[in-house]
Amino acid sequence: MKRSIGPPQAGKGTVRINRYLSMCGIASRRKAEELILEGKVKVNGAVRSDLGTQINLERDTVVIAGKKVSFVPDYLYLVMNKPKDAITTLSDERGRTTVMSMIRSRQRVFPIGRLDRNTTGVLLFTNDGEFAHHLMHPKFGIPKSYRVTCSKAVAAAHLAMLRKGVTLADGTTGTADVYALPGGRGKEIGIVIREGRNRQVRRMFETLGYDVTKLDRVAYGPITHEGLARGGTRSLSRAEVRALKSLAGIVEDAGAIPAAGRR
Repeated sequence: MKRSIGPPQAGKGTVRINRYLSMCGIASRRKAEELILEGKVKVNGAVRSDLGTQINLERDTVVIAGKKVSFVPDYLYLVMNKPKDAITTLSDERGRTTVMSMIRSRQRVFPIGRLDRNTTGVLLFTNDGEFAHHLMHPKFGIPKSYRVTCSKAVAAAHLAMLRKGVTLADGTTGTADVYALPGGRGKEIGIVIREGRNRQVRRMFETLGYDVTKLDRVAYGPITHEGLARGGTRSLSRAEVRALKSLAGIVEDAGAIPAAGRR
């Protein structure tokens, strides 16, 4: 069933604190829960670490790191062609390059999910927490496509195992679309997964005895990095945002899509 998603409106009662933070563009719901549990969120001057806390849209004041949380006037949706050696995090205490250092936007955004340091390709950003929550939620099964380069040719029997699912430390993976890429001499494999486990694609191949020398996410749903240089970023079009929302079962409210190219 599709759900209608849009910014909360004054006079509409209360919402759970994690949803409130996500719809204010602070972070995805999952990350918002971490901030709450870490005691970093104050409501009306008092720290609230209970995920069940309800926020009154008209009366309550929410503060994080000394700054009042406010609703985002416009949502922003971006795609980056992530380069190698960039960390998917908001900041890094070791001074390493982060994907956020490559974003040029007047509005604060955050990455939707992660790509590990050595993985390149499509990485989405937004300040729309509900949008991010739906895209990352496993029940919606948003397809993510990768080009995998291995140190040796992948056996046909192993391709069949990858399609059916392989057993990892955190459980057996779901079914996947897996195929040898033309001209890749069996070393270059295309794979489409509908999950989002940590380092999942690398671990799937490693558990079968293959070293992954290159990993590039070529698409997130219908969004590709075609025409986008490594490290480059662009705004998603209205049609692209609608396509992603449709995959995630979201019915957009009027005004939910920002003007194309807005930063």
